[in-house]
Amino acid sequence: MEFELLENKFTKDQCRQLNPLVLAYVGDAVYEMFVRIYLVSENNDMSAHKLHVNAISYVKAQAQSNFILAIVDSLNEEEQWIFKRGRNAKSPTSPKNGDIIEYRNATGLEALIGYLYLTEQMDRLNYMFKEIVDLKHKQKS
Repeated sequence: MEFELLENKFTKDQCRQLNPLVLAYVGDAVYEMFVRIYLVSENNDMSAHKLHVNAISYVKAQAQSNFILAIVDSLNEEEQWIFKRGRNAKSPTSPKNGDIIEYRNATGLEALIGYLYLTEQMDRLNYMFKEIVDLKHKQKS
């Protein structure tokens, strides 16, 4: 997802100063869009309802927590700092389903995705999405 109007809007320093929950807000949307487009590309004959059900298996807090914990060691120092900042942010909401640790890990993942997207680090973002898809495929088999 690249939009010319949004190019070069944020420097790394500006993004590092954003509230981590704002980064997670952006990251949630980017992650959701990735999952939806990926699922449609792999299952273009599937009904919208079935696509939604499959998407849930990627976007629920437990899944996101598992994904980030599986790849956290492959993150560079900056990425780990952003993840931890998002994970440790005090959110005004609490999880409806699942536990607080999974919810916080998921928030950290979303903050990292938001950061990578806003700083236009598409190679790293694509790396993360590829790892997530690979992990999901391993879970199925």
